[in-house]
Amino acid sequence: MRVIRTAAAQLGPIQKAEDRDSVVARMIALMDEAKSQDADLIVYPELALTTFFPRWYHADRAEADPWFEREMPGPATAPLFARARQHGMAMSFGYAELTPEGRHFNTSILVDRDGAIVGKYRKVHLPGHVEFDPERTHQHLEKRYFEPGDLGFPVWRMLGGILGMCICNDRRWPETYRVMGLQGVEMVVLGFNTPSVNSQRNAEGIEERLFHHRLSVQAGAYQNATWVVAVAKAGSEDGHHLTGGTLIVDPNGKIVAELPGEADGVIVAACDLDETRFGKETIFDFARHRRPEHYGRITAQTGVVLPE
Repeated sequence: MRVIRTAAAQLGPIQKAEDRDSVVARMIALMDEAKSQDADLIVYPELALTTFFPRWYHADRAEADPWFEREMPGPATAPLFARARQHGMAMSFGYAELTPEGRHFNTSILVDRDGAIVGKYRKVHLPGHVEFDPERTHQHLEKRYFEPGDLGFPVWRMLGGILGMCICNDRRWPETYRVMGLQGVEMVVLGFNTPSVNSQRNAEGIEERLFHHRLSVQAGAYQNATWVVAVAKAGSEDGHHLTGGTLIVDPNGKIVAELPGEADGVIVAACDLDETRFGKETIFDFARHRRPEHYGRITAQTGVVLPE
């Protein structure tokens, strides 16, 4: 058995006026709770340090820069890293990254038990739009404030296993999991901030949103024989509601733990990475069963090409 006791640490709403120090204090409290349950790894949401700021339009996009981190760890996040080192706990969390070259990414990191950053991922599948859209019920301006990730979908050896990351909308795309699956991934950790109503289809509310969330995560886990840990930022942020749905899914696609409600909270599951072996050695033995000579269209085009 190769067991990682994994904590999925949901954050409730972060209001626009809440500062980094307050948020980090909440994250540390969740880490302490996870430590009381002997967690080896704690996973926090996408954009864990701030409210979901892409809901606000700035004509000058640089006005959004205060939401971004210019260094990691920085002064506000140093206490989180210090507590992780104290507990000997690995962690993953998401944040808005502003590089020294002035580039903007929606980013997540993997941090080992010693507090060293061992992996970085930048969100590839950015949802939403670039310009203000008066036809939407709310704005979702990730394409305005972030570039598509430029690091692909790498995996890392960590905690005796092979771990990968993705962020929010990435979980809806099968390519996300398959690229990591082809590198032997045994656990995918991901954070999300998902509005509870589709801005372009008002009738699609929270129940349908949660259905599609679970469907995507469970399918990705099953079809690549991997654990998936999906962690929400949830609740009403300045009147804008985000779904919960924090959960841990096993390599058979079954939900083994799910956190109720939309407040700060932790669920912990003992994730045995050896449970990935059966799927990887049988129905999803890629070396025996994949036929990539027939998959060229997947990488050769983006939009749909209709038959003549």
